[in-house]
Amino acid sequence: MRIRKKIWNNDAEPIIAIMVVLMVLGTINVFSSSFVLGTTDYENPYHFLRRHVLVMLAGLVLFFAFRKINYRRWRPLQGPLMLAVIGATFLSLVGVLVIGTEVNGAKRWLFGAQPAELAKLVSLMLAASTLSARIKRGKANSLFNVCNMKYGLIVVMAVLIELEPDMGTAAIVLGVPVIMAVVAGMSFKYVLGLGGFLALLILILVNVQPYRMARLKVWFDPWADAQGMGYQTVQSLSTIGSGGFWGMGLGEGVSKYEYLPEAHTDFAFAIFSQEHGYMGAFLVFLLLALLVLFCVRIANRAPDEFGQMLATGIMVLIAGQAIANIMMVGGLLPVVGVPLPFISYGGSSLMVSMVAMGMLLNICDHGRNAGGEFPKGEAKVTKSKDNKVHLKLVK
Repeated sequence: MRIRKKIWNNDAEPIIAIMVVLMVLGTINVFSSSFVLGTTDYENPYHFLRRHVLVMLAGLVLFFAFRKINYRRWRPLQGPLMLAVIGATFLSLVGVLVIGTEVNGAKRWLFGAQPAELAKLVSLMLAASTLSARIKRGKANSLFNVCNMKYGLIVVMAVLIELEPDMGTAAIVLGVPVIMAVVAGMSFKYVLGLGGFLALLILILVNVQPYRMARLKVWFDPWADAQGMGYQTVQSLSTIGSGGFWGMGLGEGVSKYEYLPEAHTDFAFAIFSQEHGYMGAFLVFLLLALLVLFCVRIANRAPDEFGQMLATGIMVLIAGQAIANIMMVGGLLPVVGVPLPFISYGGSSLMVSMVAMGMLLNICDHGRNAGGEFPKGEAKVTKSKDNKVHLKLVK
């Protein structure tokens, strides 16, 4: 009998490989896109690279630490660890409004970190706890998925972040749990109603801040105000287009010479596309798509409902930020402060992404391996003829 060789021993290995490749590409791109700014503003071309590498090393420590923590410990309101994390998140979100550092008219930093990034993780853990319980009781199609105390805490976090103001991150903190509720099986009529309410809420928030309405108007025709509100979008599109098929070459991109603002953070993908061309951009697309597919695979193989929803939330968080950033850089969305996971420079964002990956791999370690078996002593999810979910312990 012919034995079929496997590329991976389990689902964790390809995720680690993809994450490492993305981080290597991101680190190279951070240096290439920031050495000009580092030289002019800090008299050190390695200023941003050094900080990025230090954050990445700290993120790796957190990645391995969170991979060892049983994901069931993160079930909200069931342990002191999660209660402490929730409390610290709310205190930091309030603290950033009171004593936070103001940059470009917004208070988003507290002692060099962005508490809003931690709120992303806390929100999806709260949502996973709520939805998993409702799935287990067979009530996942109800509107009450998002009408409870835990989703109320998510709304409060989103409001605090919006007050910074940071509408992009607030939309992620609130949007990811809503998408999780839809994935969990919310009834279509409730989805339509909730979608209409959120659209109305966005319209109100856009009108509250005049610059948001101006940014929305210029989104339809950035060249109408190419030297004003549309400057970043015009420069981003020009940067991507100038790279052509193969790109200008590593380090040869010209837009980082103070033509494109935030070239190493929110618009890092534009510089990457300019230097590596459409083929380089396609490679990033492919890696991110594979990462999402393996996230879905882990979610499907999770041993319980909480693991399934937590893995789904992590997948939506990573994929949502990637899609939003790439669409923004490509002019398909208005300019919002959403980084590209593992590619953009940003300490808090990178560390949260790596923590999320560590949690995801812990779910993977407790689920089925690549051969379709469960580890000894783990719970197996089965469905009976009446469509009810049952958990069976595999000895």
